[in-house]
Amino acid sequence: MDTYDFIVVGAGSAGCAVAARLSESGKHSVLLLEAGGSDLSPWIWMPIGYGKTFYRKSVNWMYMTEPVPSMQNRPSYWPRGKVMGGSSSINAMVYIRGQHQDFEDWKAMGNPGWGWDDVLPYFRKAETNDRGGDDWRGDSGPIHVSTMDRDLHPMCQDFLAAGQELQWPLNPDFNGARQDGVGTYQNTAKDGMRMSTARGYIRAAGKRANLRVVTRAHATRVLVEDGRAIGVEYLHKGRTVTARARAEVILSGGAVNSPQLLQLSGIGPGALLRDKGVDVLHDLPGVGRNLQDHMCIDHMYTSRVPTLNQQLYPWWGKAWHGLRYVLTRRGPLSLGVNQAGGFVHGRPGLERPNIQLFFSPVSYTKTPPGTRALMNPDAFPAFLMSAQPTRPTSRGHLAIRSSDPLAPPEIHPNYLDTEIDQQEMIESSRVLRRISEAPALARVIEREVTPGPQIQTDEELLEDIRARAVTIFHPVSSCRMGPDAGIDVVDNRLRVHGLRGLRVADASIFPTLTSGNTNAPAIMVGEKAAALILEDHQA
Repeated sequence: MDTYDFIVVGAGSAGCAVAARLSESGKHSVLLLEAGGSDLSPWIWMPIGYGKTFYRKSVNWMYMTEPVPSMQNRPSYWPRGKVMGGSSSINAMVYIRGQHQDFEDWKAMGNPGWGWDDVLPYFRKAETNDRGGDDWRGDSGPIHVSTMDRDLHPMCQDFLAAGQELQWPLNPDFNGARQDGVGTYQNTAKDGMRMSTARGYIRAAGKRANLRVVTRAHATRVLVEDGRAIGVEYLHKGRTVTARARAEVILSGGAVNSPQLLQLSGIGPGALLRDKGVDVLHDLPGVGRNLQDHMCIDHMYTSRVPTLNQQLYPWWGKAWHGLRYVLTRRGPLSLGVNQAGGFVHGRPGLERPNIQLFFSPVSYTKTPPGTRALMNPDAFPAFLMSAQPTRPTSRGHLAIRSSDPLAPPEIHPNYLDTEIDQQEMIESSRVLRRISEAPALARVIEREVTPGPQIQTDEELLEDIRARAVTIFHPVSSCRMGPDAGIDVVDNRLRVHGLRGLRVADASIFPTLTSGNTNAPAIMVGEKAAALILEDHQA
C-alpha cells in the first residue's frame, strides 16, 4: 500500500492546479488520480477539435440528465472531461472570470476570504496573458490566455458595431475593470494550441519526483476512520488499489464526480444513502444539492455575406485550413467557435449585466440541438448568436443510482424552475432579436431561421425555449461552500463539514454560479485551495 502526504482525485481544471502547487516546494509527496487517460491527442490540442471530443467516450464522461419536465421532458447532454486536464481539455476555451460582484456575493453568503480582492491574486497567479500583466491580469502563470483577434472572422466586426449601435460599450477585456459591453473573447491557448491545465500545470510538474500521476484510475471510495479521511480506493488495470494519505484527501472531480464519490463513500444525505445500499458514515444533507447550470438559446440567421461555412464546408476548404493550421497554427482551426460576445442588461434598472452573448460566424442545421460538428457546418452562408442568463435561480440535484461506483449518477438539473429564470430566458431571446435588427447586422442578415419571425409573443418565445434551449455546460455548486453544515458541504477553507483531512476543490464548491464561463474560476479555486492547504499544514 502506497502512502502520500496528499491525494488529489481528479486531474481537471482545479485538480491539476492543486497537485502542481502542493508538489511545488518538493517537501510534500502528492498522488494525482485521473479516471481518464492522456491528453496527447490532436483533437484535444487543436482548438476546433473540441467538436470531436464533445462526443468521444475515450475522453468524456458523456453524461445524460434525467428528462427535464420544464423542457418538454428532454434530457440534457452533459459532456465532462474524462482525461488529463478534465473539462479544460474539451471545452470551448473561452476565458471569463465572472463579475467582481459574484465573489462579493460569495463572501456575503458566509465565506470570508472569497471576495473579489481575495480571489484576484489567484486569478493573476494562474495566468500569463499575451497582453502582459497589470492590476487585473497576470504575466507569469502556467495558463496562457491569448487574444484571438488576428484570426477572427470579419463578421465579428458587424456584431460589435451592432452592439455599439444599441449603446453597449466596446469592452477590450471582459476580465478587466468591468465586464459589461461587447467585445471579442480571449481563449486559453498558446501558439495556436489549447492550453489545458494538464498542459499548463502538469507538463512540467509531472517530472517532479514527489508527484505521481496515475491515469485510468477510477476512484471508488474515500476511506474514513474515526472521522478522518485516510486514503482512497481506486480501480486501476482491473484491480482495486488502496492509497493512504498522511495529511489530506482533496476531491477535484468536478460538479458531478465529487458529490458522486462522496455519496459512494457514505458521505451525504443519509436517507438517500440508505436507500441505495450505502452505509452512512457521515450524514451531510447538502452533498449533491444546490446544483446550478447555465442555459442558452440559439438564434440562427442566413447571411448575405460569406461565413465560416464557406471556408469549412467544402472538402477543399477543410484541406486548405488543415494544412494552414499544421504549417502556421493560424486560421479558423486555431480558434474556438465563440469568437465574439458580450455582457448586457436584459431590462432597465439592473445594476449588473444579466445576459451573456455569443457570436459564432458558423451554423449547423443537420445536427441535434446542442451538437457542434465544427468541421461540418452548413453548405450555405449562415451564423449563430446565443444568449444565456448569467445567474439562474433554479436549483437541481444529483444522486447515485446505486452503490455501483461505475454507474453514472442521476442528474436532475431542474432548469426553468423559477419564474425569474423563465423571464430572463425570454429576455435573452428578445436581446438577440434587438441586436439582429441593429443596422450593422441587419444589412448582412437574409432571414431569421430559428426561432423564425412567426414566433413573437412571450408565450411563443418561452415555448421555443422549452423546445430548443440547451445547457452551455457550466454545472456547479453540488458541494456548495458555506457555513451551515445542514445545507452546505465545505467551509470557507474547503474542508468538508464534520470530517477531518478531507476537502473539495473544484467548481462544485461555488456558492453560486459565476457570470460567464466557469473554467477560469475553477482554476482559481484550485490555486486558492492549494494555498489554503499549505497554509494550514505550515501552521
